[in-house]
Amino acid sequence: MILVLNCGSQSIKYKIFDKNLNEIEKFEIGIKKQSDYKKVLEKTLKNINFKLDKIGHRVVHGGNYFFDPIKVDDNVLRKLKKISYLAPLHNPYNILGIEISRKIFKDIDNYAVFDTGFFKDLPEVSKIYPLPKNIIKRFNIQRFGFHGLSHEYVLNKASEILKKDKNRLNIISCHLGGGGSICAIKNGKPIDISMGYTPLEGIMMMTRSGDIDPGIVILLAKNFGVDKAYEILNKKSGMLSICGYSSMLEIIKRMKKDKKCKLAFDLYVYRIKKYIGAYYAILKKVDAIVFTGNIGAGRKETREAIYKDLEFLKNVKKLAIKTNEEYLIAQKIKNLK
Repeated sequence: MILVLNCGSQSIKYKIFDKNLNEIEKFEIGIKKQSDYKKVLEKTLKNINFKLDKIGHRVVHGGNYFFDPIKVDDNVLRKLKKISYLAPLHNPYNILGIEISRKIFKDIDNYAVFDTGFFKDLPEVSKIYPLPKNIIKRFNIQRFGFHGLSHEYVLNKASEILKKDKNRLNIISCHLGGGGSICAIKNGKPIDISMGYTPLEGIMMMTRSGDIDPGIVILLAKNFGVDKAYEILNKKSGMLSICGYSSMLEIIKRMKKDKKCKLAFDLYVYRIKKYIGAYYAILKKVDAIVFTGNIGAGRKETREAIYKDLEFLKNVKKLAIKTNEEYLIAQKIKNLK
């Protein structure tokens, strides 16, 4: 049996797969108080009654250290902690999941699988930031990209649905959830991704600003300090800052009567359209546009608003595919030793 653990800042999810990758059990619980997180995680894992062979973990950021799935030892764990600052909303919880798993299941090997791995071979034109070389080298700055497991999973499913070899498939993949990213995939390989060095870049999100003038970041840091600037950009911006809500379900429900909700929705759609248009221009030929995530695959209203007036998508297949990152993780570690 393979346990795949996906620890987020506000939820704990896991799935258990048999040797043929059939899903045997799944579990999800929301975490309301951060102070309860460790206790809930320990209780959750102790309640698993299956005999496990391997444990896989979704880890959002591997930095320049890790791209491919890797067995976790003390050295790997130290390096992951060292780069936690690159994804502070995610990596600390991913690491906690690994630590508690190693503590409870002492004789079971743990493997980290990285969201950034899908993007390790991005072309230089999309990977490189136009910054001084010494700064890039010192801080290992590059476009890492995120939601890679989700984008890779829907690429594989789109290939099955369209009955076309994924290595000949061009798609624009839109992962839309609490966070969001748009990915251009050419001949089965990602060539650009809206998220960059951190998960803050790209489209407007529920509480993250997405793309803004870097001068605003400097202004915020000067006036409020770095920590407060970080909090503003990651936790108090995006949809929340426009209308006061960070739930797309709530925003859609209210936007007919609430002008601020309507504006937030329109801004969200507008910025996604800009990325889709840019990636269409880069790809030149697009077989399909794929939506995934709770907002992408889960909300028809969002997809219809994005499609509207995009004439170049007239002859492009439009797919909504529920992602399954846990399955892909299990698949990737199944034969690892």
